[in-house]
Amino acid sequence: MLAWLEHTLKTDIEQYKLLAIYITMTLESACIPIPSEVVMPYAGHLVAKGSLSMWQATLVGAIANLSGSWLAYTAGRFGGRSFIDRYGKYIFLSHKHLAMADHWFATKGEATVFLSRMLPAVRTFISLPAGIARMNIVKFSLYSFLGSLPWNFLLVYLGYTFTDRWDELQLYLHEFNIVAFSGIAIIVVGYLYWRKKNNR
Repeated sequence: MLAWLEHTLKTDIEQYKLLAIYITMTLESACIPIPSEVVMPYAGHLVAKGSLSMWQATLVGAIANLSGSWLAYTAGRFGGRSFIDRYGKYIFLSHKHLAMADHWFATKGEATVFLSRMLPAVRTFISLPAGIARMNIVKFSLYSFLGSLPWNFLLVYLGYTFTDRWDELQLYLHEFNIVAFSGIAIIVVGYLYWRKKNNR
Protein backbone atom coordinates (compact mmCIF):
# COMPACT_ATOMS: atom_id res chain seq x y z
CA MET A 1 0.00 0.00 0.00
CA LEU A 2 2.76 2.46 0.97
CA ALA A 3 4.81 1.49 -2.09
CA TRP A 4 1.76 2.09 -4.30
CA LEU A 5 1.16 5.49 -2.69
CA GLU A 6 4.80 6.51 -3.11
CA HIS A 7 4.78 5.42 -6.76
CA THR A 8 1.54 7.32 -7.43
CA LEU A 9 2.83 10.50 -5.78
CA LYS A 10 6.11 10.40 -7.67
CA THR A 11 4.33 9.77 -10.98
CA ASP A 12 1.90 12.66 -10.42
CA ILE A 13 4.66 15.05 -9.36
CA GLU A 14 6.75 14.04 -12.38
CA GLN A 15 3.82 14.78 -14.70
CA TYR A 16 2.05 17.75 -13.10
CA LYS A 17 4.93 19.26 -11.09
CA LEU A 18 3.83 22.37 -9.13
CA LEU A 19 0.12 21.56 -9.41
CA ALA A 20 0.68 18.09 -7.96
CA ILE A 21 2.88 19.51 -5.20
CA TYR A 22 0.20 22.05 -4.31
CA ILE A 23 -2.66 19.53 -4.22
CA THR A 24 -0.81 16.84 -2.28
CA MET A 25 0.67 19.22 0.29
CA THR A 26 -2.72 20.89 0.76
CA LEU A 27 -4.23 17.49 1.52
CA GLU A 28 -1.37 16.68 3.90
CA SER A 29 -1.96 19.85 5.91
CA ALA A 30 -5.70 19.18 5.94
CA CYS A 31 -4.94 16.05 8.02
CA ILE A 32 -5.10 13.64 5.07
CA PRO A 33 -2.29 11.05 5.39
CA ILE A 34 -0.09 12.18 2.49
CA PRO A 35 3.64 11.87 3.33
CA SER A 36 5.42 15.17 2.80
CA GLU A 37 8.64 13.16 3.21
CA VAL A 38 7.90 11.71 -0.25
CA VAL A 39 6.36 14.74 -1.97
CA MET A 40 8.91 17.44 -1.21
CA PRO A 41 12.09 15.36 -1.59
CA TYR A 42 10.81 14.19 -4.97
CA ALA A 43 10.27 17.84 -5.86
CA GLY A 44 13.95 18.23 -4.96
CA HIS A 45 14.73 15.42 -7.40
CA LEU A 46 13.00 17.45 -10.13
CA VAL A 47 15.07 20.48 -9.08
CA ALA A 48 18.21 18.39 -9.65
CA LYS A 49 16.90 17.49 -13.13
CA GLY A 50 16.27 21.16 -13.92
CA SER A 51 12.47 20.80 -14.14
CA LEU A 52 11.82 23.10 -11.15
CA SER A 53 13.71 25.68 -9.13
CA MET A 54 14.43 25.25 -5.43
CA TRP A 55 12.35 28.28 -4.49
CA GLN A 56 9.42 27.35 -6.72
CA ALA A 57 9.09 24.00 -4.98
CA THR A 58 9.62 25.45 -1.49
CA LEU A 59 7.14 28.31 -1.91
CA VAL A 60 4.43 26.19 -3.50
CA GLY A 61 4.84 23.61 -0.73
CA ALA A 62 4.51 26.29 1.96
CA ILE A 63 1.52 27.94 0.26
CA ALA A 64 -0.14 24.53 -0.01
CA ASN A 65 0.56 23.89 3.68
CA LEU A 66 -1.17 27.15 4.50
CA SER A 67 -4.18 26.27 2.31
CA GLY A 68 -4.61 22.89 3.98
CA SER A 69 -4.07 24.42 7.40
CA TRP A 70 -6.97 26.78 6.82
CA LEU A 71 -9.23 23.79 6.16
CA ALA A 72 -8.17 22.03 9.37
CA TYR A 73 -8.31 25.28 11.35
CA THR A 74 -11.85 25.93 10.10
CA ALA A 75 -12.93 22.40 11.04
CA GLY A 76 -11.53 22.90 14.54
CA ARG A 77 -12.98 26.38 14.99
CA PHE A 78 -16.51 25.59 13.88
CA GLY A 79 -16.83 21.92 14.82
CA GLY A 80 -14.23 21.17 17.46
CA ARG A 81 -16.02 22.46 20.54
CA SER A 82 -19.32 20.78 19.73
CA PHE A 83 -17.42 17.54 19.08
CA ILE A 84 -15.73 17.75 22.47
CA ASP A 85 -19.08 18.58 24.12
CA ARG A 86 -20.56 15.39 22.71
CA TYR A 87 -17.65 12.97 22.68
CA GLY A 88 -14.95 14.53 24.84
CA LYS A 89 -15.67 12.25 27.80
CA TYR A 90 -14.78 9.24 25.66
CA ILE A 91 -11.32 10.62 24.84
CA PHE A 92 -10.68 12.22 28.24
CA LEU A 93 -11.24 15.83 27.15
CA SER A 94 -13.31 18.29 29.16
CA HIS A 95 -14.15 22.01 29.29
CA LYS A 96 -11.17 22.38 31.61
CA HIS A 97 -8.91 21.19 28.81
CA LEU A 98 -10.58 23.64 26.42
CA ALA A 99 -9.88 26.49 28.83
CA MET A 100 -6.25 25.38 29.08
CA ALA A 101 -5.97 25.25 25.28
CA ASP A 102 -7.54 28.71 24.97
CA HIS A 103 -5.02 30.14 27.42
CA TRP A 104 -2.10 28.33 25.79
CA PHE A 105 -2.85 29.55 22.27
CA ALA A 106 -3.63 33.06 23.54
CA THR A 107 -0.20 33.33 25.19
CA LYS A 108 2.04 30.91 23.28
CA GLY A 109 0.13 30.30 20.05
CA GLU A 110 2.59 31.98 17.69
CA ALA A 111 5.62 30.01 18.89
CA THR A 112 3.60 26.79 19.13
CA VAL A 113 2.34 26.98 15.55
CA PHE A 114 5.71 28.09 14.15
CA LEU A 115 7.72 25.33 15.84
CA SER A 116 5.08 22.65 15.26
CA ARG A 117 5.32 23.20 11.50
CA MET A 118 8.80 21.70 11.65
CA LEU A 119 7.86 18.54 13.58
CA PRO A 120 6.64 15.31 11.94
CA ALA A 121 2.94 14.49 12.52
CA VAL A 122 2.50 17.44 14.89
CA ARG A 123 2.86 19.83 11.95
CA THR A 124 -0.16 18.27 10.28
CA PHE A 125 -2.56 18.31 13.22
CA ILE A 126 -1.62 21.53 15.07
CA SER A 127 -4.24 23.43 13.05
CA LEU A 128 -7.10 21.57 14.74
CA PRO A 129 -6.37 22.67 18.34
CA ALA A 130 -5.46 26.15 17.07
CA GLY A 131 -8.91 26.36 15.49
CA ILE A 132 -10.66 24.92 18.54
CA ALA A 133 -8.88 27.50 20.72
CA ARG A 134 -9.90 30.19 18.20
CA MET A 135 -6.41 31.52 17.74
CA ASN A 136 -6.29 34.77 15.78
CA ILE A 137 -6.50 33.70 12.13
CA VAL A 138 -4.00 36.31 10.89
CA LYS A 139 -1.35 35.23 13.40
CA PHE A 140 -2.14 31.58 12.75
CA SER A 141 -1.70 32.08 9.00
CA LEU A 142 1.52 34.08 9.33
CA TYR A 143 3.27 31.64 11.66
CA SER A 144 1.97 28.60 9.80
CA PHE A 145 3.47 29.90 6.57
CA LEU A 146 6.76 30.98 8.14
CA GLY A 147 7.12 27.65 9.95
CA SER A 148 6.39 25.70 6.78
CA LEU A 149 9.13 27.38 4.75
CA PRO A 150 12.20 25.86 6.47
CA TRP A 151 10.63 22.38 6.62
CA ASN A 152 9.79 22.41 2.93
CA PHE A 153 13.16 23.87 1.98
CA LEU A 154 14.95 21.18 3.98
CA LEU A 155 13.01 18.36 2.31
CA VAL A 156 13.51 19.83 -1.16
CA TYR A 157 17.22 20.32 -0.49
CA LEU A 158 17.58 16.75 0.75
CA GLY A 159 15.80 15.45 -2.35
CA TYR A 160 18.14 17.55 -4.48
CA THR A 161 21.23 16.31 -2.64
CA PHE A 162 20.18 12.63 -2.58
CA THR A 163 18.71 12.65 -6.08
CA ASP A 164 20.50 9.40 -7.02
CA ARG A 165 20.13 7.82 -3.57
CA TRP A 166 16.37 7.88 -3.01
CA ASP A 167 16.13 4.71 -0.90
CA GLU A 168 18.96 5.90 1.33
CA LEU A 169 17.21 9.24 1.90
CA GLN A 170 13.90 7.57 2.74
CA LEU A 171 15.70 5.39 5.30
CA TYR A 172 17.24 8.46 6.94
CA LEU A 173 13.87 10.25 7.03
CA HIS A 174 12.20 7.17 8.51
CA GLU A 175 14.82 7.01 11.26
CA PHE A 176 14.44 10.74 11.89
CA ASN A 177 10.67 10.34 12.27
CA ILE A 178 11.12 7.55 14.82
CA VAL A 179 13.52 9.69 16.89
CA ALA A 180 11.24 12.73 16.61
CA PHE A 181 8.10 10.79 17.59
CA SER A 182 9.92 9.27 20.56
CA GLY A 183 11.19 12.66 21.69
CA ILE A 184 7.74 14.24 21.39
CA ALA A 185 6.16 11.36 23.35
CA ILE A 186 8.74 11.69 26.14
CA ILE A 187 8.18 15.45 26.37
CA VAL A 188 4.38 15.08 26.47
CA VAL A 189 4.45 12.32 29.10
CA GLY A 190 6.98 14.27 31.16
CA TYR A 191 4.88 17.43 30.96
CA LEU A 192 1.69 15.62 31.98
CA TYR A 193 3.50 13.96 34.88
CA TRP A 194 4.91 17.32 35.98
CA ARG A 195 1.47 18.96 35.88
CA LYS A 196 -0.14 16.10 37.80
CA LYS A 197 2.59 16.20 40.45
CA ASN A 198 2.34 19.96 40.88
CA ASN A 199 -1.46 19.96 41.03
CA ARG A 200 -1.57 17.69 44.06
